[in-house]
Amino acid sequence: MSALDKKSEKINEIILITQCEDGSPYIAPFGVRKREDLILIAPFKPSTSLDNLLSGRIATINTTDDVRVFAGTLTGRRNWLVEDKKGALILQSTLAYQLLKLEKLEDDNQRPRLYFKVIKEEVLNPFQGYNRAQAAVIELCVLVSRLHMLPIEKITSEMGYLRIAIEKTAGDNELEAWSWLVEAIENHRAQLSGKSIV
Repeated sequence: MSALDKKSEKINEIILITQCEDGSPYIAPFGVRKREDLILIAPFKPSTSLDNLLSGRIATINTTDDVRVFAGTLTGRRNWLVEDKKGALILQSTLAYQLLKLEKLEDDNQRPRLYFKVIKEEVLNPFQGYNRAQAAVIELCVLVSRLHMLPIEKITSEMGYLRIAIEKTAGDNELEAWSWLVEAIENHRAQLSGKSIV
C-alpha cells in the first residue's frame, strides 16, 4: 500500500479553484493531504483540474460550509460566483482560502501527486463545523465521485444510511445539494439498466 492510500491518513475535503487557459475559473471538490509543510493534491487522469495545476496558473483552496458547491460541481452545476482576491480565486461563500504554488511533481499514469506550497492564506469568517446533514452530503459526494468505480448496491446502501442525517438535520441548502446527488445516482442506475431518465 502506498503512502497515498493509507486509510488512517487525514484527508480534508475542500473546494479547489484553478484557472483555465482562457482565464476562467474551474471549480472542483478535492480531498487534500498535508505533507509536512506542503499540501498534496492527487487528481486522477484525465482531469481539467490536473491540466490547470500543471500549467502553473492560479490554484486556490477554498474552505466553505455551503455543501451545495460540493454537490453542484459534481453534478455539472459550476456557475458559482468567484472573485479574484489579489491573485486568489475565491468563492462568495468561502470561509478561508489558501493560494498555492506547485513545488514538486511525482508523475503517475493514473494519479500523479502534486505538492504545493501555501504562499498566501486568509480566514474570512469562522468555521462553525458541519452539522450531520452537511457531513452526509459530503460523504455522498465522495460516493458520487466514484460512481464508475463502486458497485451501485454499495452506493445505494450507504446512501440509505446517510439519508437518516438528512431527514433529521438538513436545511434548505443541504436538501437541495442532496437532491442533486440522488438525481446523479438515479441517472447512473438507469444507464446501468439500459433505461434513460428524461
